[in-house]
Amino acid sequence: MQNENGDNVDLYIPRKCSWTNRLIKAKDHGSVQINVGNVDPTTGLYTGDSTTYALAGYIRHKSEGDMALTDLSSKNDAKMLAGEE
Repeated sequence: MQNENGDNVDLYIPRKCSWTNRLIKAKDHGSVQINVGNVDPTTGLYTGDSTTYALAGYIRHKSEGDMALTDLSSKNDAKMLAGEE
């Protein structure tokens, strides 16, 4: 919901899992949100930007969190090298 100025005034905005696109519930205490720093492909230095990934507790419970984060960051690296972002 937005107010007259266009600001978001909702009390709770649910997150979605970056790997499964499931909604992360408020009571999912096993979920994590990780910021991965972006690196300039030519110099190899941190650019000051980061990409945020949210992983649901369901994925972590199945021991697939490492694989999910690795795959998501690899896809992001390929996009950055291709110049899409």
